[in-house]
Amino acid sequence: MTLSQFVQSSESDRPHYLLLGHPVEHSWSPLMHNIALQHYDIEAEYHAIDVQNDELTDLASFLNSDLFLGANVTIPYKQSIADYMDNIDISAREIGAINTIVKNEYQLEGYNTDYAGFIEPLQPYEYELNGASAVIFGTGGAARAIVYGLAEMGMEELFLVSRTPSRITSYRDNRQVQIVSYDNWTSFAEEALLIVNATPLGMHPKINSSPIRDQEKQYLEAKICYDIVYNPVETKFLKQALKVGAQTIDGLEMLIQQGSKSFKLWTGHPFPVNIVRDTLYGKLEN
Repeated sequence: MTLSQFVQSSESDRPHYLLLGHPVEHSWSPLMHNIALQHYDIEAEYHAIDVQNDELTDLASFLNSDLFLGANVTIPYKQSIADYMDNIDISAREIGAINTIVKNEYQLEGYNTDYAGFIEPLQPYEYELNGASAVIFGTGGAARAIVYGLAEMGMEELFLVSRTPSRITSYRDNRQVQIVSYDNWTSFAEEALLIVNATPLGMHPKINSSPIRDQEKQYLEAKICYDIVYNPVETKFLKQALKVGAQTIDGLEMLIQQGSKSFKLWTGHPFPVNIVRDTLYGKLEN
């Protein structure tokens, strides 16, 4: 539902956490967080809100509602939501993107849990990735968090693939990052150990799209291929990687891990990771 629809609904009259973005109708965050809220008998509900551009002016006053408890933020608002925050955590400030809003009394605080959620599934490869390079498709808020996380892991060269490289200026002072184009990304693939899809390409309902063309899939061979898209879990990009024998990581674990950190910030409770994981993967099997 849209923000205006939510405000007019009975759900807004009860304590709530939200996902703010566009589009959000296929998100699994409400399922995941409502499982966690019910696990602790917390009297609140989590809703996905499709925020329209013309509703942004109403968002500031809504975030100060007594019944609003916190939120996740997804595309395309991870950067612009900073204008509504009273305080921004240092990691979110350095990344330049916010995916979690914490309400601390009457203050709105912005955090980024994406970077920690992203690197958690990479821990088994930590030794291999230290000092290695990566190719990352995308330059938006998710890519910013990924760059931050991979730098923390000790990766040395990060090649961000953009359709408009000349317009990307935010990494100008970052010597680890080089902006390359879709036309020449393969020139950097051989030296890369990790290849990441940080774009929405392949996300439901456009499941037949991928950041790479089928004739380029051989460049994924012997790589770790990680797609942050989780719906579907096996994206076209990951299918291309599997065909050439690459190691793959799907986006569902990142969703769970970043959600775990958001939930802890909101409630102080540890996330019931195993219960959530079993439920989500069980949903996939049905």
